[in-house]
Amino acid sequence: MELDRYGQLRPIGPARWLRDRNSGFSEICPFSPFALDENDLAAEYLPFTKHRHQLLGGYTGTFVGHVEEDDYRLSGSSGGMVTWVAAELLRLGLVDGVAHVKESNDPQTEGRLFRYSLSRNMSDLRAGAKSRYYPVELSDVLQIIRETPGRYAVVGIPCFIKAVRLACMREPVVRERIAFTLGLFCGHMKSARMAESFAWQMGEVIEQVERFDYRMKAPERPANWYRAQLTLTNGKTRAKDWWHLADGDWGAGFFQNSACNFCDDVVAETADIAFGDAWKEPYSSDGRGTNVIIVRSQALLDILHAALDAKRIALDPVDADFVVATQAAGFRQRREGLAFRLTWPRLGIRPRKRVRAGSHDLTAQRRLIYIIRYGISFWSHRVFLAARLLHRPKLYISWASAALAFYQGVAYGRGLVGRLARRLCLTGSEGGT
Repeated sequence: MELDRYGQLRPIGPARWLRDRNSGFSEICPFSPFALDENDLAAEYLPFTKHRHQLLGGYTGTFVGHVEEDDYRLSGSSGGMVTWVAAELLRLGLVDGVAHVKESNDPQTEGRLFRYSLSRNMSDLRAGAKSRYYPVELSDVLQIIRETPGRYAVVGIPCFIKAVRLACMREPVVRERIAFTLGLFCGHMKSARMAESFAWQMGEVIEQVERFDYRMKAPERPANWYRAQLTLTNGKTRAKDWWHLADGDWGAGFFQNSACNFCDDVVAETADIAFGDAWKEPYSSDGRGTNVIIVRSQALLDILHAALDAKRIALDPVDADFVVATQAAGFRQRREGLAFRLTWPRLGIRPRKRVRAGSHDLTAQRRLIYIIRYGISFWSHRVFLAARLLHRPKLYISWASAALAFYQGVAYGRGLVGRLARRLCLTGSEGGT
């Protein structure tokens, strides 16, 4: 896997990998039409879940809450539960190591701010707390797992956990050694250029950035008021709210990986346990952060219940509808929006999806929103590349500001664009589009 000119990781190899079912690659790539889908993998690895939901997949329990002990909650992006569960697996001796994303030891030499690493003790593990909206890949840690006997846990977004499950299907030694998978809810993957763009807008260049915190926590602010902070090589810091950045509206799709337009898994349906942010009141206003959790493993459910009884964590059971409501926008994009995108002409190989192509239930406004998002994700890579080559950050920032204003006008009915969009959509609806 190598970073391309747009700052996205792509596999490097012969073209036959994509079409040859015997190459191995086509059976482990999570977006391959020849790979098993999430339903197949869940049936193989999670056959004993008690409930099933169309959007959540199989599950045994669903909760909302946070960690009470130590500073897990304070040091995490959300309620601290992801790092806590991984640490508990280490503490109980259920795993010998945890594969998760951490800061690069030397980002300027490595050329990447973050990477997957294998932690075998608590201090190393807790150094990897917080969300990283940055391209990473698993090959190095998977190779260590192949070569080093032991039991391991892997933390990852839905397509990464799916890839791990697919690798386990092909390699018995990997299946034997990966004991637990911890999934992270996902909206979409960003390219490396988003960090670079944020640096530009704070008056810095990425070459001078030593550390990058995408979600600096402030308990006195609502949890969904993201604030990014850069730590420079000279020790100084720069910080800015996402809402004051030209490309800081997550839903607009700036720097989205193109594969994410063809993903239908929001909640890591193939993972033993999955975690997200509780984007629903009163939790979204709590700046300390709160997790929503889907449990699919009885062993992990027992661990949570034991910790709950000991008051080490605070969890409340919730129903499936509550979990869906916390991720409503993501489900619209990944299911409703995907069904619409599948109706578009597409060159090359079409991924195997559980969603059927169709758009007859969509309003003209919803169709326009999905089209604009696709355009923003496509052009943000290219306009940023041009600005980068020309050493003119304002070229990209001006374009992004205009694109965001147009998107928000259509999506939220703001300003002149919003009024025109409403009129256009009303006319389109009357015309039967």
